Amino acid sequence: MSDYRQMWADLGMDLDRHDQLLEIIGQAYSQVYLTQQNRPEGMKYFDFVISEAHGLRIQELVEHKKSGGIVVGSFCVFVPEDVILAAGGIPVGLCAGAEFPIGDTEGIIPRNTCPLVRASLGFKLSGVCPYIQASNLMVGETTCDGKKKMYEILAEYHPTYVMEVPQKKTAAGRNLFYSEVLAFKDRVQAEAGKRITATDLSQATAKLEAKKQALRRFHAARAASPTPVSGRDALLVSQIAFYDDIDRFTGKVNELADELEQRKTRGEGAFPASTPRILFAGTPLPLPDWKIHSIVEAAGGVIVGEESCVGSRYYSTSTPASDGTLEGQLKAIAARHLDTHCACFTPNEERAQDIIDMARAVKADGVMLYSLAFCQTYAAEAVKVEKALRKEGIPTLTLESDFSMNDAAQLATRVGAFLEMIAG
Repeated sequence: MSDYRQMWADLGMDLDRHDQLLEIIGQAYSQVYLTQQNRPEGMKYFDFVISEAHGLRIQELVEHKKSGGIVVGSFCVFVPEDVILAAGGIPVGLCAGAEFPIGDTEGIIPRNTCPLVRASLGFKLSGVCPYIQASNLMVGETTCDGKKKMYEILAEYHPTYVMEVPQKKTAAGRNLFYSEVLAFKDRVQAEAGKRITATDLSQATAKLEAKKQALRRFHAARAASPTPVSGRDALLVSQIAFYDDIDRFTGKVNELADELEQRKTRGEGAFPASTPRILFAGTPLPLPDWKIHSIVEAAGGVIVGEESCVGSRYYSTSTPASDGTLEGQLKAIAARHLDTHCACFTPNEERAQDIIDMARAVKADGVMLYSLAFCQTYAAEAVKVEKALRKEGIPTLTLESDFSMNDAAQLATRVGAFLEMIAG
């Protein structure tokens, strides 16, 4: 492995604390991923990506900036990646899925704030996330009150831009979000020093659609019985979608989908066909949050789908047809994003139906409704979703946790009992 310490130092990172973080992630990755049996060969690429996530990939971002490009970081699927790509920029997800930096937020943001929000801020304050350090701009969104206030604090430490996401999908709400997409386009153009043309945007959207189609192929293959890939590996692919080079990632996911489809034809599975199949539904699972998937699969189940922003809410939406003009394409992009059925919307009957439809499509034996602690949006909606699932006769388990392993034994007990119940 190359020595990237000078690069990290130039990015203003805390090298000693970063060493500690890499050690923790490396140990967790080895335990959660490299101990698995019968993994698809195509997962070796994604193992490599993780091994170089803070190295080679960051070097690519730094070199892109040196050549005149920009790097734009975000935390949410409501930020239009194709607008960034059209300006010659690279969109990247930002660090948010670990307990490691949360202590750095003490006295800055309340303790009873969602751990994802606290970690998002903590990764900047602690100086251990190279994606934040390498970004020209971080983009937030108003999908929850905790994030909205956190972005105000974040802006004191790093250039930050916030997009308004409407709470209702009314005509007024859709017009509002279109205006936000227009304003975001202007902000990205100013950052890049490049005017986006209709051709630029069309080509960028085509790249994004190809990436989403590759993910749809990959995740559709999981519906086979036996499922040809573990839930842990599938989650990893979804997480890496926010970090890797878009063209390289699309090619590798299609190669992996080819392999899974071949496994399906041979009847080869990562788990026996009798393994209870679980659909995960709920809050995002950003890198390196592998906790719930590892607990479920260690307990004797397999996760066969994720109704999550790191999952189906990212790859299931497509860009509607437009008249090809820049204005028409931006309207289509705004419409695409409001087809995302996030719990931030009210009313939100579509999300419950999405979960029911997805549970049937992946042949799930049960659904796990998961929310991070203090995430009022998803915790409150879980009550309504659980009622809808039970009406359809779909067994449901509701869980709440954080990024720590303090409650792992308790969660394992509850998950084990749920698996026993649905296995009969």
